[in-house]
Amino acid sequence: MLGLASTQKVYLACGSTDMRKSIDSLAAIVQQSFSLDPFSTALFVFCNKSRDKIKILQWDRNGFWLYYKRLEKGKFNWPKEGTGTAEISVRELRWLLDGLSLEQRSAHKKVIVNTVI
Repeated sequence: MLGLASTQKVYLACGSTDMRKSIDSLAAIVQQSFSLDPFSTALFVFCNKSRDKIKILQWDRNGFWLYYKRLEKGKFNWPKEGTGTAEISVRELRWLLDGLSLEQRSAHKKVIVNTVI
């Protein structure tokens, strides 16, 4: 199962990625094109041009995990614009994988409680 509990950051590769790329090729993109460390605790998420396939690259102590999801119907709400990466939260990744938009305007706002001791 996708190791979201230990994940600190999630990076989306904006635009489209060739889904024929292997673990080594995706790790090279992370390192060379995005100047990020593929061996970090972050998740690196890639999507194809038709937005119906996603690959997630994750380092796990002694090797990489490569998760792959193909939708039978529908498309992911993937950001089409730009190049490089976009940093999102684990919560936003779950929205994306569930077919929701990354900008949930109707979600409850985060409450910050100031406690005085």
